[in-house]
Amino acid sequence: MSRLKEKYKTQVIKELMKRFDYKNVMQVPRIEKVAVNIGVGEATQNRASLDNARKELETITGQHAIITKAKKSISNFKLRTGNPVGTKTTLRGEKMYEFVDRLFSIVMPRIRDFNGVSRNGFDGRGNYTLGIKEQIVFPEIIFDKIDKIRGLNITFVTTAKTDEEGLELLSALGMPFERK
Repeated sequence: MSRLKEKYKTQVIKELMKRFDYKNVMQVPRIEKVAVNIGVGEATQNRASLDNARKELETITGQHAIITKAKKSISNFKLRTGNPVGTKTTLRGEKMYEFVDRLFSIVMPRIRDFNGVSRNGFDGRGNYTLGIKEQIVFPEIIFDKIDKIRGLNITFVTTAKTDEEGLELLSALGMPFERK
């Protein structure tokens, strides 16, 4: 069992039950899945950049990534429906806890000028999305082997009903939010 899952079961559940006055353990919010994606704008002209982004995402997450396709045609961007535009993967279970643990304890401290993540990334239902500007903050990425610096989006899907519950859950798990 991963460190973060152990922490959730031993500490976080107790903290949240006390904080929100839950009657049942099943009411306590938890992370359901973590979706990680990279948008590759130049994929329409350069197919190799999309393959490189997919390999990097697989290296970061340790799981197979799929290629996402455009849902709409946008002539200004020379984009047609069905063209490849990015890559994504969804983490659940043990791999998810391992990834989140590495993100909080290793990756975020490596970000330059880091003062914590914004509290504005919640969607109103307790889910949180955060963007990372450079994939090179992940220790798995070898700087000499990348073709371009890319950003990635990470979405934490939780069972929390409100943003406040989601904030408390992620804070208790160790996400470094910026001070008010």
